[in-house]
Amino acid sequence: MPPRATTQQPAPAGAPDGTAPEPVEAAAPPDEVSPSAGELLHPGRVPFAAVLFDMDGTLVDSTPSVERCWARWAQEMGIDAEQLLGWHGVPARAIAQALLPADRVEEGVARITELETQDTEGIRALPGALAALAALPAARAAIATSCTRPLALARLGAAGVEAPAVLVTADDVVRGKPDPEPFLLAAQRLGVDPARCLVVEDAPAGVAAARAAGCATLGVTTTTAADGLAADVVVRDLGRVRVLVAEDGVRVVGA
Repeated sequence: MPPRATTQQPAPAGAPDGTAPEPVEAAAPPDEVSPSAGELLHPGRVPFAAVLFDMDGTLVDSTPSVERCWARWAQEMGIDAEQLLGWHGVPARAIAQALLPADRVEEGVARITELETQDTEGIRALPGALAALAALPAARAAIATSCTRPLALARLGAAGVEAPAVLVTADDVVRGKPDPEPFLLAAQRLGVDPARCLVVEDAPAGVAAARAAGCATLGVTTTTAADGLAADVVVRDLGRVRVLVAEDGVRVVGA
């Protein structure tokens, strides 16, 4: 994923043929909220069967590495750096397909994978990430990321975040975000109904994917302003909420 931008370009599907997912009706732009301690979020949807997390910008801050790697990649590939703005949350392959000639896509994907996997300096866990994951049993947590599996594991390791048993990466899907496939697959691997899942996301493409999957959404404004996230509820980061687990499922409340 390249550098973030407040104004997002239309994000392409992650399919090799470039086919776009079915359109999803956009929700009204939400406001960032600061829930009071113990205040229940998503009261009409709880309890959730599981929480599905995005990774970059949601659980880990990889911004320094992302900016270094994609800037170098653009220079090597002869691409204007401005063309990289607005693709946050979209798989690298889809970006390469959009910006490179067809005969250079594989080269471009291999190079950005190499650069990002080797550069983990400055990557850290975001506020509340470790506590949120620790609160959830294995059967109720997953990560669905646009990174490849080696890159996801490298970044999680650098940030000191233990990967849950269910980790869906770009290697596991045909279509990446904004298509719902990553979240549908995560729910399937957990054995739960996507409609009973909460997705935590920081990127418009990821929120669109979650909505298309039928999931409830919690947006975090770590990389995108609240008015750029069509999530059900938007908070600054996971440090503003607590994850509570009971026999009947998961609830999220104000911290």
